[in-house]
Amino acid sequence: MNFLDLTKSELEQLCIENGQPKFKALQLTKWVHKKGVQDFSKMTDLQSSFRDYLSRKLKVYIPKIIQSTKSADGSEKWLFNLKSGEVVESVIIPEGGRITACVSSQVGCAVDCSFCATGQQGFSRNLSLGEMLGQVWAMNYLSNVGRISNIVLMGMGEPLLNYSNLTEFLKFLLMDEAYGLSRRKVTVSTSGIVPFIDRLRIDCPVSLAVSLHAANNELRDKLVPINRKYPLEQLMRACRDYQDSAPRKFITFEVVLLDGINDSLNDALAISRLIKDYGINAKFNLIPYNAFNGGIFKKPAFERIKGFQMKLQESGYVTTVRKTRGDDVEGACGQLSGIVNNRISRVGSREKTEIAGLF
Repeated sequence: MNFLDLTKSELEQLCIENGQPKFKALQLTKWVHKKGVQDFSKMTDLQSSFRDYLSRKLKVYIPKIIQSTKSADGSEKWLFNLKSGEVVESVIIPEGGRITACVSSQVGCAVDCSFCATGQQGFSRNLSLGEMLGQVWAMNYLSNVGRISNIVLMGMGEPLLNYSNLTEFLKFLLMDEAYGLSRRKVTVSTSGIVPFIDRLRIDCPVSLAVSLHAANNELRDKLVPINRKYPLEQLMRACRDYQDSAPRKFITFEVVLLDGINDSLNDALAISRLIKDYGINAKFNLIPYNAFNGGIFKKPAFERIKGFQMKLQESGYVTTVRKTRGDDVEGACGQLSGIVNNRISRVGSREKTEIAGLF
């Protein structure tokens, strides 16, 4: 059994069943996540009989790194080979004193946004808790860039469609005995799965980034098909409710700018009005489109990107243009395509039904 797949409560139960006090679960967590130790025999504050049991029954399994490609800008794209034979990608982005890890939550993606490389592959399955934690563990302890300071779930997949594993994953990121990150430094990016935005607000409110891209349902239906199920009216209300629980009391809205599609000054003004109409405290992150093989869009000219940014700033919003990082190794936003085997048959009937019901 993979130690990383055990939730906090399951670790506590494991200790109790072996005659250990419940707090030993935190010591185990600290050894593995905070100190990066994989060998149970080296966990000297545990009883030797318990260490022997752990060594026989558990393994700290880290997905195999099959490729690490470094960009000219210092970003690194890692390819992880899972036990199933499938591959997912993560990206490390160092900038100043901050080291951000971009983590995947699914093999492929079911949302199928028209501008995203991952969506073109289709959906295979959700990642387990251990497969998500394994990415973070590896980037912390097998890279030479230093300790990860920020986590963004913006890799392959829609995090909120892997909700139960996501919330357990977030607990370890925030736990002092594990990675000890603040809620401000952990961001969940979603295409707008409204029921789970509402649940996350209650269960584990971290920073929220919403892929917006358009101010009207007609265009957003085409760019982000999940909008047909959860249209802008529902999404905006969910964002307005979430902001009071958000660590910084605002929502980040992401807009992938597509040449001639959603990059005009009128588009910027319409987005500004939409947000104001719903009384949402917002920050904008503009993302110039990153081309990929099979993509149908083009990146806007610099002048149009700058004009879009200025229009939002004139409306009173902090607006940044995301620096394209790692595009020379296909590691920039929207390019996390991986080498995914489209094994749709691997998806269990329960999981397949749950996903289908959300569309």
